Amino acid sequence: MSGDERPPSRAGRGLQVRSVDLRTFVVLSRTRHFRRAAEELATSQPAISARIAALEDELGCRLIERGDGAFRLTEAGEQALVTFETVLAELDRLGARLRQEPEPVAATLRIGAIDTVAATWLPGLIETLHARYPHLRVELTVDGTKALALGLKKGFFDIIFAIQPVVDEGFRNFTACVLQIVWVGSPRLINPDRTYTPQDLAAMPIISFPKDSPPFQMVAPYFHDEQVLASKLTSCNSLYAIVSLILDGFGVAALPSVAIRRELANGRLVSMKVTKHFPSMPVVASYQALTHQQFIRAVADESRRAAALFCAAAKPGTAWVE
Repeated sequence: MSGDERPPSRAGRGLQVRSVDLRTFVVLSRTRHFRRAAEELATSQPAISARIAALEDELGCRLIERGDGAFRLTEAGEQALVTFETVLAELDRLGARLRQEPEPVAATLRIGAIDTVAATWLPGLIETLHARYPHLRVELTVDGTKALALGLKKGFFDIIFAIQPVVDEGFRNFTACVLQIVWVGSPRLINPDRTYTPQDLAAMPIISFPKDSPPFQMVAPYFHDEQVLASKLTSCNSLYAIVSLILDGFGVAALPSVAIRRELANGRLVSMKVTKHFPSMPVVASYQALTHQQFIRAVADESRRAAALFCAAAKPGTAWVE
């Protein structure tokens, strides 16, 4: 090609892109990782790279930032993502109509939640979502805040409900509700008429969540601020296991009162009187705001309503919306 020659003009022929390339870009935007996108699409990383390169070549601009090791869409990539999702949704709906099938919604919603949420208002949210989206499949993972936040960043979840927000580009957070935390124990172990000081509690067997977890990070200052050390600590990563141990009289714990409301109501557990109340615990919803934006925002709105309905029906002072 001589210096006066120009590349063939695209004018008049329109864009020539494949739906597989559009879908690859959308999946990559959600997973934020070439290997994970390749695994989800059952192809290779070089194939993913080739499809993205073909899209960028056809559009004449970069869609993904390169060079700093972090996945980030360019401004053009963010605009393209919205259009690609719309185009793919229309193609899916067209295919469903031609096959005389029900029009699809987002096929799968991947939710991550701490066990306190799973034991309280999450069932109401899932019931509402199934009523609103009859063909929706929900995949629920119950885990700790740290694992859930990492999973959201890696694209394993669409929305999570945990104790701390996910602070990173492409994610949104809001406080769904706030829960009262109380010290509880079996009536076989504690005296319900006694008022316990932090020093009294520190001398008792305490069951807590793992040391690197946000709940433990709330327990430690409770004692350190009083210059006492809880020496008989047992850690456990399951709310249900902690409750079981407390019911057996193994120790005491600081837990959300709404998560053990049945045990408190039937007297199997007793809320301890204390001179220093435990801080309340926020439940934070975090969601990815890049793909399926309209649907994910609708899920976030429904989760606000589900949490608010639960709080309104809960015993006053045990759960509330700020």
